[in-house]
Amino acid sequence: MAKNVIIIGAAGRDFHNFNTYYRNNPDYRVVAFTAAQIPDIDGRKYPAELAGELYPAGIPIYAQEDLPKLIKELDADECVFSYSDVPYQYVMNLSALVNANGANFTLLGPKKTQLKSTKPVIAVGAIRTGCGKSQTSRRIIELLMEAGLKVVAVRHPMPYGDLVSQKVQRFATVEDLAKHKCTIEEMEEYEPHVTRGNVIYAGVDYEAILRAAENDPNGCDVILWDGGNNDFPFYKPDLMVTVVDPHRPGHELSYYPGEVTLRLADIVVINKMDSAGPEAIQIVRENIAKVNPNAAVVDGASPLSIDKPELIKGKKVLVVEDGPTLTHGEMKIGAGVVAARKCGAAELVDPRPYVVGKLAETFRIYPNIGTLLPAMGYGEQQIKDLERTIANTPCDAVVIATPIDLNRIVKIDKPTVKVGYDLQEIGTPNLKMFIDEFVAKYVKK
Repeated sequence: MAKNVIIIGAAGRDFHNFNTYYRNNPDYRVVAFTAAQIPDIDGRKYPAELAGELYPAGIPIYAQEDLPKLIKELDADECVFSYSDVPYQYVMNLSALVNANGANFTLLGPKKTQLKSTKPVIAVGAIRTGCGKSQTSRRIIELLMEAGLKVVAVRHPMPYGDLVSQKVQRFATVEDLAKHKCTIEEMEEYEPHVTRGNVIYAGVDYEAILRAAENDPNGCDVILWDGGNNDFPFYKPDLMVTVVDPHRPGHELSYYPGEVTLRLADIVVINKMDSAGPEAIQIVRENIAKVNPNAAVVDGASPLSIDKPELIKGKKVLVVEDGPTLTHGEMKIGAGVVAARKCGAAELVDPRPYVVGKLAETFRIYPNIGTLLPAMGYGEQQIKDLERTIANTPCDAVVIATPIDLNRIVKIDKPTVKVGYDLQEIGTPNLKMFIDEFVAKYVKK
């Protein structure tokens, strides 16, 4: 008898776990997915076109809050936890709920879920959302391109729309973002790649994505896995780089699966050292040594670029930061806040009295965001609510610290200041040393 399985997810790792381990496995019958963390992704189906011949009707996706009822009604034998960036207490509370309702609680590991590429693979991960993984990925790509190599990036999934059309997505130009109807969250990850001249793939079926990336029409010498949400890579890496954050010391050993990415790392980048305290940096160093003493450690900073600092000095400003970093990433301070303080803002305006619609719900779910505005844009309504909230908030200027030009997405009726940030390595060892070694070992000339 096949075991009945519920996959507990958030539209990403859950689909990958199904595709790689359960899709064609007659020993299991996946009876449902549940969805959390991302708004409005339940109430649909994992479509038959992607689910395979064992699932001609597709697989329904329910809200995670229905899990106890689903376990009983669907006679589930096993629940597979398949999303990331959550504290250990949360994971084990969910395990207790699953066990109390009679089912096994399962975590799948790399051996059963990682795919092997025909190309050399560098994977970049992080112990939490918002550590600076994307800027580390950009730095590594720059080094590979300087070596004359063609790099194709593959991004951790964010399939929040039509799953069939999102099976394999290729982004080579900014216009491709509109073509694929990207959310703000997707644009924040893809746009920095395409504006630098490299191709990035994403989607739902990561085996199909990998094969397309290996055979990209522009050529491919190296695959770069640009991980997300502190998840471990979907592809087996030849070099694993993990980014840690001294603004959240201790999280590297207390969040799932962030500690997995730390233990897997060949290289650990301690980012944001220019704005973190020495005690916090020391805690992170000691924790790296405790669980992965053989990893090389690269010290890094995130220097800011501020295009119009004169609009901040002495002014009341609204700071808009990357959405997921502030929500399930739990960051209380981002690049925008650092820039506002550095440039002498008179006040950081609290947006909470002025939020509308789905953004008000975001602040209700994540009450500790504080005097920041998350650039939430998982759907058209959220984008409209973001635009209205900015318009409602009385301020002299809007400080935008999102990875994309928010002015292109929403109409902002106030002066704006764009804050950028890139990885800057401090001293040696540095990433160039390790990338040179990687190229010499893995890339055929």
